Amino acid sequence: MFRYYYKIAIRNLWRNKGFSAITIFGLAIGLATCLLITLFVTDELRYEYFNKKADRIYRIDADFLVNGSAFKERNTPSLLGPMLQQDYPQIENYVRFLQQQHILVKKGEETLMENNACFADSSVFDIFSLHMIAGNPITALRTPFSMVISESMAKKYFNSTDVVGKILHTDNINQYTITGVIKDVPPQSHLHFDFIRAMAQEEFSRQPEWMADNFVTYVQLRPGTTQAQLDKYLQQATKKYMENDLKKLTGSDLADLEKKGGHFRYKSIPLKKIHLYSDLTNEAEPSGNIQYVYIFIITAVIILLIACVNFMNLSTARSAGRAKEVGLRKVMGSQKSSLIIQFLAESILTSCCAMLIAIVLTALLIPYLNELSGKSLSINVTSLTWIIPVLLLIVIVVGLIAGSYPAFFLSSFEPVKVLKGKLSNGFKSSWLRNSLVIFQFAAAILLIVGTLVIYNQLSYIHNKQLGYNRQQVLVIENTQALWVHAKGFRDDVLKLPGVRAGTMTNTLPTDINMSTNIFSKDAARSPGQVTGIAEWYVDADYIPTLGMQMAQGRNFSPDMPTDTGSALIINETAARLFGFTDITDKYLYRGDQKMKIIGIVKDFNSGSLRSKIAPAVFTLGNYTGTMAFRINTKNIQQIISRIGELYHARPAMQGQPFRYTFLDDSFNRLYQAEERTGKLFISFAVLAILIASLGVFGLITYAAEQRTKEIGIRKVLGASVSGIVAMLSADFLKLIALAAVIATPLAWLLMNKWLQNFAYRVNISWAVFAVSIFLMAVITMLTISFKAIRAALVNPVRSLRSE
Repeated sequence: MFRYYYKIAIRNLWRNKGFSAITIFGLAIGLATCLLITLFVTDELRYEYFNKKADRIYRIDADFLVNGSAFKERNTPSLLGPMLQQDYPQIENYVRFLQQQHILVKKGEETLMENNACFADSSVFDIFSLHMIAGNPITALRTPFSMVISESMAKKYFNSTDVVGKILHTDNINQYTITGVIKDVPPQSHLHFDFIRAMAQEEFSRQPEWMADNFVTYVQLRPGTTQAQLDKYLQQATKKYMENDLKKLTGSDLADLEKKGGHFRYKSIPLKKIHLYSDLTNEAEPSGNIQYVYIFIITAVIILLIACVNFMNLSTARSAGRAKEVGLRKVMGSQKSSLIIQFLAESILTSCCAMLIAIVLTALLIPYLNELSGKSLSINVTSLTWIIPVLLLIVIVVGLIAGSYPAFFLSSFEPVKVLKGKLSNGFKSSWLRNSLVIFQFAAAILLIVGTLVIYNQLSYIHNKQLGYNRQQVLVIENTQALWVHAKGFRDDVLKLPGVRAGTMTNTLPTDINMSTNIFSKDAARSPGQVTGIAEWYVDADYIPTLGMQMAQGRNFSPDMPTDTGSALIINETAARLFGFTDITDKYLYRGDQKMKIIGIVKDFNSGSLRSKIAPAVFTLGNYTGTMAFRINTKNIQQIISRIGELYHARPAMQGQPFRYTFLDDSFNRLYQAEERTGKLFISFAVLAILIASLGVFGLITYAAEQRTKEIGIRKVLGASVSGIVAMLSADFLKLIALAAVIATPLAWLLMNKWLQNFAYRVNISWAVFAVSIFLMAVITMLTISFKAIRAALVNPVRSLRSE
C-alpha cells in the first residue's frame, strides 16, 4: 500500500516538474536558512556551558552614580573577594584576575606580543573548568613568578606540551617558570587564557584599598545559595568596608547618595549571562547581545514560516487542478482515508526532498556564515544528536501542515460536482491562499525595513561627527618599552615627510578602559561637590593631533611648567556637571591637590555610541603607553616602514615587535557585533525575499493557467497585452497593500526597540517604510511580469480551443 502511495507521489511530482522544483527549492532555502540561524543562536546561548560549576559562578560588577557621574565596570577592590568568603560561609570560593591587554614573550632572538595574558589567584582552577594536561592545578600558581600557559602557546614556543619547569622571558625584564599547561579554552567563553601568571607576586593584591577598583572578581556559591542572597551580601560588605572611605572621598555616605538619586553598589551577574546580558563596555572580549539573539530567532521563524506558507500556497494551488482526478478515483471506489493518506504522503515526500537539499545547502553556506559571524561553526557529532531529531520533526510537521488543506478539502468533494467542473475556481476565490500570501509579503516587508534601519544606524555611526578626527591617525603600540627614548623617537617620527602631528598618551578615544579619579569643587569635599570622573593622561600635542576643538581657555603648553601636575582641561559635559559657565579662576581638587582649570575642550564621543558622552578631565604628563601620529594618505606603507625603522633603531628595541593600527580601525572594532548582525540580517532578508518571489512565481503561473480561457476571450474582445498583465498583477498589488498595513507598525515597534541600545541613533523615517513597500512591489512585479506577459501573448485561438 505504501509502495503504491510512493509511486503515485513520484509520478505527480515528475509530471509537474517546474512546479515541484519551485516548491522544493523554496522550502529547501527556508530550511537551510533556519538551520544556519539555529547553529548561530545555539552557539551564542551555550557560552560557558563547558564550566561544570557555571550555575554557581558569578562575577561582581561595580555600578556607581555619584553626584551625576555614572560608572559601570567589571572591576572591584582587591580584598572584596577574600572578605566575602571570610564573612559569608555561603560563598565557597573566589578568584581575582588582573587583566592585561598583551604580554611580550621572548622566542629565541625574537620578541612577540601576545594577548590573553592575566594574573590570577590559584583558585582559578577550582572555579573554572580549565583542563590541565601538564602540572598540578593545586600548586601551579602558589609561588611568585610561576605561570600556566595554554596548549597552543606551549606548542608555539616549545613545540611540545611537556614544558613544566621551563622558563619564559616576558616584558623584557621578567622570568617565569612554567608550572602547568591547560587545554585551549573553548570558543564559547567570555575569557580566554593563554598566559596565567601567579597573583602571589602582586603585593597590592593584599592591600586594603577599598576605593581602588583594579581586580575582576568571580565568586562560587555553595549549592542552594541564590543570586539575591549574594547581592544582599554585597550590599552589606559595601557598607561595612567601604562606606567610611566613600564618605571621606565624597562627603556622602550610602544613604546620602540614595537620597540624591545616586548609588554606590556592587552587583552580581551569572557566568552564563555575561556574554549576552552584560551592558558593560569594558569586557575583556567582544560580547554578544541577547537582543540580537532574539532578532535572529524571530528572523529564523519568519523565514521558515515564509517557506512553509510558500509550500502550502503552491500545494493548494496545484491541488485544485487535481479535482477531476479525485472525482474519478472516488467514482472508481477510492475511500476518503486513502485519498487523505495519498496527499499527505506526497507532501511529506516533498518535505524530505527539500530537507536533503537544505542539508547540502547548509554545509555549503557554513563557511560563509563563519566569515560573517567571526565564529567557527560546524555540524559535528554533538550537534547531530539534536539536529537530526529536529530535522525529522520539521519534515513531518511541515509535510502534514502543507498537505492538510488539499488532503482534507479535496477528499471531501462530491464526484458529480467535480466532474461537472464546478470546483475549478480561480485565484481570487481562495481566501486561505490570499491570507497566506499576505503573510509572506508582510514578513518580507518587515525584514526589508529591519535591514534598512540597521544599515542606516551603522551608516550614522560611521559618519557621525565625533568631536575628534579619527581618519589618518596611525597608532603605535608597545611604545612603553622605549622608556627614556620615547620622546626622542616621537620627535624623529615627526621629522618624516608626511607626518603632520604626533602625541604620546595612555588613553585614546577608542579605548574602553578608562582610569577614574575623584574630583571635588572644594577642598572640604562638601556633600554634592564631589564626583568620580574619567581622567585622561595626555601631552600638549594630544588635542591638536586628534583634531579636537577648544570651547574655552587654552591647551596645555610645554613652555609653562605649572601645567604639569597642577592644571586641568575638562570637557563640556564635566563643565556642566560642576556648573562652570566660565573657567576664570576655577579650580578642582584631586584629593588634597588643588588644580587650576585652564581650558574646556568641546565634547567628543569616546568609546561606543551606545553610551552618552561622559565627563572627562585631561591632565598633562609624559605617558609613553601609546603614540598616535596624524599622517598623509599618500605613501602610507612607506611612512609606516620608515617609522618601523626608527622604532628598531634604538638599541633597546631591536627584536621588539613593531605593532600598529589605525584609529578608525579601532573605532570600527567597537561595532563588530552590529556590523556582523547587519551583514547576517541582510543576507537572511535576501533569502527570505527569494523564497517569497519563488512562491509568487508559482502562484502567478497557477493563476495564468486557471484563467487561460478568460485571457483568450479578453484578447478576442480587444484587450491589450499591457491590460492583461495589469489584470493579473492587480490581485498581487492589493495583497501587498494589505501586507504593508500589517507590517509597518510591527516593524516600527521592533526596530525602535533595537535602536534603544544606542544613546545616539537615527530616527525611523517614513521613507524607510515607503522604500520597503516599493521594493517589495518592484520585486513582485518583476517576478510576475515574465509569466504574465507570456500568458498575455498566447494566441487566443489556442487558449479557447484547449477548452
